[in-house]
Amino acid sequence: MHANKAELLKLVQTRMPFGKFKNYLLCDLPVSYLEWFARKGFPTGKLGEQLSLIHTVKTNGLDHILVELKTIGRHENR
Repeated sequence: MHANKAELLKLVQTRMPFGKFKNYLLCDLPVSYLEWFARKGFPTGKLGEQLSLIHTVKTNGLDHILVELKTIGRHENR
């Protein structure tokens, strides 16, 4: 999957639309919840792609990427 800048920024701006963690930013979802989705199956469509990518980032110890994206997003929204 090739993610452009806008898609990456959406990872730190999009909120979970349902469930136990409704309204949490996708990037702030706990790894245990993402692992549950990985076992049960991610939702179809864009949300599932985003959750899968967040899962990959977090389970590979790349959380610093999400922090950097949050910083970029804050600067661009000024």
